Amino acid sequence: MEGFQSFLAPAKINLFLHIVGQRKDGYHLLQSALRLLDLYDTIHLKPNDSGQIKRVKDMANIPLENDLGMRAAVLLQHHTGCKKGVDIATEKSIPIGGGLGGGSSDAATVLLALNRLWNLHLPRAELQDLGLRLGADVPFFIFGQNAWVEGIGEQLQVLPLNPAYYVVLTPPLHVSTAQVFASFELTRNTIPTTIAAFSSLLSGSLIALSGDSFKNDLEPVVCRQYSAVAHCLEWLNQFSRARMSGSGASVFAEFENQTQAKSVFNKISGEKKLQQTASFMARGLNQHPHYSFAD
Repeated sequence: MEGFQSFLAPAKINLFLHIVGQRKDGYHLLQSALRLLDLYDTIHLKPNDSGQIKRVKDMANIPLENDLGMRAAVLLQHHTGCKKGVDIATEKSIPIGGGLGGGSSDAATVLLALNRLWNLHLPRAELQDLGLRLGADVPFFIFGQNAWVEGIGEQLQVLPLNPAYYVVLTPPLHVSTAQVFASFELTRNTIPTTIAAFSSLLSGSLIALSGDSFKNDLEPVVCRQYSAVAHCLEWLNQFSRARMSGSGASVFAEFENQTQAKSVFNKISGEKKLQQTASFMARGLNQHPHYSFAD
């Protein structure tokens, strides 16, 4: 696209997700481990001096008012008083509404990229505070490293993770995050754990995390309401311990190397019940591709 600069917005997975409480304002308190993946949306930006922020490419199933990338640009402009504008075009590769953080990642990449293109020089912490106004996962993507996450998503610690590959399945349905969190079936009192306990069990890989020590508290609720999610988990569990990411509908399994992951990925096409299911194989990242855009 002539005159546009392109930036990457990576996906994420929740290696586990515990709901440990609920605040008086209704926000859920959580603990999670988030990992970046090398599956990307692409954000095309063309700064201008008009002061106008325009979406120049429509996105299927994402109306303008729900476009987190656009909302991020408007928020940043208002916060800083910047007089510059930008044209925005987004190419989606991350499944929408799959618990992989696509919208949040788009917003984070817009904040990071415009921080540089508009010469704003905001520190990372300030961008993270802005991002939290847009969604609980946005600060993580601005943080830009695999993270141990607490609070409502704003408390982040760097989490060292070994190289790994992932097979991800996204059934063709939309899971309502609000509906899942509001479910009477959802337990909200998982006993808090620690980053040290998680790291000691990793033993080099998520594969070592067997049983229910580190699970996704939303998974049983979603599986009871959406049989397709349960089937994807059952199928992946044949090959490696499978988990749901976020509030779904995506599920994933981790593998130590690309050969193992590819062997399982190649089996998907022969599974009749998965023919309508989107799938991809991805490598775990250690750092956001635009980490250097903030200090």
